Amino acid sequence: MRLRPKTALLILAYGAPLVLVAWGLGKSATPEGSARVLRLGHGLNRDHPVHKGMEFMAADVLRRSGGRLHIEIYPDEQLGPERDLIELLQMGSLALTKVSTAPLESFSPLIKVFSLPYLFRDRDHFWQVLDGPIGEELLAASEPYRLSGICYYDAGARSFYVSRKRNRVVHSPADLEGLSIRVQRSRTAVRLVELLGAKPVPIPFGELYTALDTGTVDGAENNPPSLYTTRQYEVTASYTLNEHTFIPDILIVSADTWGRLSAEEQGWLRESAHASSRYQRKLWEESVRQSLEIIEGSGVTVTRDVDKEAFRRRTAAMYEDPDYTSPAIRDLVRRIRDTGLPTAAAAQEGGS
Repeated sequence: MRLRPKTALLILAYGAPLVLVAWGLGKSATPEGSARVLRLGHGLNRDHPVHKGMEFMAADVLRRSGGRLHIEIYPDEQLGPERDLIELLQMGSLALTKVSTAPLESFSPLIKVFSLPYLFRDRDHFWQVLDGPIGEELLAASEPYRLSGICYYDAGARSFYVSRKRNRVVHSPADLEGLSIRVQRSRTAVRLVELLGAKPVPIPFGELYTALDTGTVDGAENNPPSLYTTRQYEVTASYTLNEHTFIPDILIVSADTWGRLSAEEQGWLRESAHASSRYQRKLWEESVRQSLEIIEGSGVTVTRDVDKEAFRRRTAAMYEDPDYTSPAIRDLVRRIRDTGLPTAAAAQEGGS
């Protein structure tokens, strides 16, 4: 059964205890005795490497807890799209969800730093930042909003693709001009596409295949495994690996749920989540390789010879937008850019 978010909100209003047991945090009888059950909803399908990472977490926490802590996973937007799942977490009606950082921006302002184009030098730099103190700081940034980040999952680099109806190959920003591009419901995602001369169209991810097929939008942007596992490559003509952003997926827990867990249960969940993050990164690398092979083999033109510097120049103005000029964001950008640089180079870049 798929519980639509508005239905969940109505039930919450008139019967909150029922929702907390049904969809958030509950108890169940097992051979070992009473077990805590955590419900996790997300929007990806079962073939996606991030879903497989969360399946690893569920199995690992069951092992660590000796069967006393269960995680039930509801994929494919069974419980609603990402923004609605975040709201359900805030109200304590759902225990866990996996979200991209874009819909989390509205709830946790510092998170929007991930949407800045070409912030990270490469994948190694990206994980060096996320595995360090800055990553921990950003996981904790949602706590004032009744959410708490537990770990990151690799969602790779986002790049542009164009539908078969439009059939255009993108080598530079000029090739995107005039196209309607699906974006996440994020001000920064909208702004990035506008700077590239295209028209941003916010559409739920689950509706994108049909939108590409019917010509509602001319294209979209995402990573290779998402393009493959959703079968959107079937209605795609070209895929350009311009890699404008590295945006992680974040596993978040409801503050209500976290507060109800014992210190031992919190430890099991945190350790299993971190183990699943390491496991999922390996899956991701292989998935990217396999996805690109299948996408290219299906007849999609995959463009690797991209003028990334042109994309970087066209989108550099985002760093001066009001959303990114606060002292907190400027300092965060500086520290991210300095991560991994030699001391002298870091000092020089930080002052430029």
